[in-house]
Amino acid sequence: MQRSVALLLFFLVAPRALAQERAPKPLVFDDGPRGGPVFIVPVNGMIDNGLARYITRAVGDADARDAALTVFEIDTFGGLVDAADKIRKTVLDAPMPTVAMINKNAASAGALISYAADRIVMVPGASIGAATVVEGVGGDAAPDKYQSYMRGLMRATAEANGRDPRIAESMVDPELEVEGVSEKGKVLTLSSAEALALGVADSILASTNEVIRAYGLEAASLVAHRETTAERILRFLGSPVIQSILMLMMLGGLYFELQTPGVGFAGAVALLGIALFFAPHYLLGLVEVWEVVLFVIGVLLVLVELLVLPGFGIAGISGVVLILFSLVVSLVGNVGFSFPPLPSIMPGVYTLAVTLVLLVLTAIAAGRLLPGVSHVSNLVLTPELRSSEGYTTAVTHTEYLGKTGLALTALRPSGAMMIGDVRVDVITAGEFIEKGETVRVVSVRGTRVEVRRHET
Repeated sequence: MQRSVALLLFFLVAPRALAQERAPKPLVFDDGPRGGPVFIVPVNGMIDNGLARYITRAVGDADARDAALTVFEIDTFGGLVDAADKIRKTVLDAPMPTVAMINKNAASAGALISYAADRIVMVPGASIGAATVVEGVGGDAAPDKYQSYMRGLMRATAEANGRDPRIAESMVDPELEVEGVSEKGKVLTLSSAEALALGVADSILASTNEVIRAYGLEAASLVAHRETTAERILRFLGSPVIQSILMLMMLGGLYFELQTPGVGFAGAVALLGIALFFAPHYLLGLVEVWEVVLFVIGVLLVLVELLVLPGFGIAGISGVVLILFSLVVSLVGNVGFSFPPLPSIMPGVYTLAVTLVLLVLTAIAAGRLLPGVSHVSNLVLTPELRSSEGYTTAVTHTEYLGKTGLALTALRPSGAMMIGDVRVDVITAGEFIEKGETVRVVSVRGTRVEVRRHET
């Protein structure tokens, strides 16, 4: 009983004692503190390429103002690995001292960004860790080669700022056991008190103002740096959900436009989706001109296959491959044909895969539901006019059904045959039949006479 009470008292008192023992580490200035303001930069929401672009601008603005300190207010559950790596590099290379102020959450990619700062400060009740790479929307852990890449990033970043790399790695790998810190089979996540005790956090402070006072910069002016409206729009359009919707607009619009004659509403939707997809990604530096050109070439090849070369052959397959490839590379940051590691590419692949599934489901639903909607049925062609329902053509050659004759021309798949002494225009079901072969009429629908090779 006494032992239990002692343990309880230890866990209640130890964090507070550690917090009192570990005073905030003073920032080390090589030539004394800069004379500029303190920049407060928010790092909120999903970590994406739009946020990476904004952080780069924020650090550049702070440097231009000779900032004495840049405080990154972090509250995020993570996001894209490649975007987090860009922010990590920007923070590591920042010319002024930096502090990661974790206001509640620094999970996954947020933990990586926090480790890149010179100092980590957490508010009471905050947490850091759980940096395992996950696949798609299911949240399942990615294969070990992806985890190895993330472990390397966490280890290198921790070493760069004098923190224990084993603790950083254990936030990624549940199989990594650090004695007295993390047990095997569990990904490490630390509370404020635990992070302070293990040297991950340098201080526990309740607000950004306390951070500024702790580092002796209360007399400096403050700059609350914020995203511009354009950057917020870019982040919105560049989020994975909106990316999927825009790709669905462009692919679905192209599909439905090819099913109907002329240029109409579906074509306009496709053009809008293309513009809203490629323009923001170009501004974010994700899309290069050659990727847009590949997409256009792919669409043209599909059109050639459908309109010039009936069937589905090399042109159509090549067009589809180019379209899908251009969309994937447009979702990742690459320089020419130099692509990031596979873990950074996979989110784009997952986004495209989800979009294709949604496209198939949309096409199936539209094909079944739209013709039955009264206001829409007038805009949709009836798929088939059956003779059993009273529809007929002016001329019907039912007398040819079952007749045989010689192919008067090569059937590729259309051509002509002789039935008795009558020349009849016919078509095959897609097979090629040489001139002079014997064919048999297997179907007559209005003026369409379908034949097959007659096997004797």
